[in-house]
Amino acid sequence: MKSKRLLYIVAKYIVLIFLSILCLFSFYILIINSTRSHSELQKGFSALPGSHFMENLRKVATDGTFPMFRGIANSVWVSTAVAVLCTYFSALTAYGIYRYDFKMKKWAFTFIMAILVMPTQVTAMGFLRLITNLNLDDTLWPLIIPSIASPAVFYFMFSYLKATLSLSIVEAARIDGCGEFAIFNRIVLPIMKPAMAVQAIFVFVGAWNNYFIPALIINSKDKMTVPVLIATLRGADFMNFDMAKVYMMIVVAIIPIVIVYLLLSKYIIAGVTLGSVKE
Repeated sequence: MKSKRLLYIVAKYIVLIFLSILCLFSFYILIINSTRSHSELQKGFSALPGSHFMENLRKVATDGTFPMFRGIANSVWVSTAVAVLCTYFSALTAYGIYRYDFKMKKWAFTFIMAILVMPTQVTAMGFLRLITNLNLDDTLWPLIIPSIASPAVFYFMFSYLKATLSLSIVEAARIDGCGEFAIFNRIVLPIMKPAMAVQAIFVFVGAWNNYFIPALIINSKDKMTVPVLIATLRGADFMNFDMAKVYMMIVVAIIPIVIVYLLLSKYIIAGVTLGSVKE
């Protein structure tokens, strides 16, 4: 019996190690390729690092036609604003629909879920015409303001509230004279901190990697986000195309994502039962 259990544990760890290697292999190749020159990359795959890391970084940082730091700043601003607005207002909407009973409550929930299954590409042309009429084209605001409404994040928050929030806490706070927004900001938000942290990570990464909408509305290089800038490098003239710069820019682009994950990951499982009471 003990031998079977030992074999099961060994097999489980072997599978986990194999899956971890598969997940990390692409990152390893990315970092390795960022240390090699364009001519070395053309020779084929190599598992050993090169000696051109600082040279590639200097090329990307000092390229006058490629505002790397400006692009990173744009992506950080857009992704941070989107993560904050999306998680807060989605949580607020989920709390309102979960807590209050009002006419057409079921219709409102169904309408939000219907929007969830609608692809972004379907509404892209209408969205582009709208922001053009509002003179918001070639600005970063169209990447931020629509993020306030996110059906996917709303549904996650709604499900989390149903599983963790006891309405007796809300009623007790109301009896003590606490206002509705104070109840949400002081009581509900701390309970929802793990869910908001998880969604903040996903929303930040999604906004950081978003290419379709920024490519439609951004024309000026000083307002481009990181994915659009990387696409301009990849679409450069073949004679001047430098694959090493592309790999280096991708390495630089994933650093903020890793930082955000390290900062927020501790909240993913923390406080899952915070504020729960027995009925």
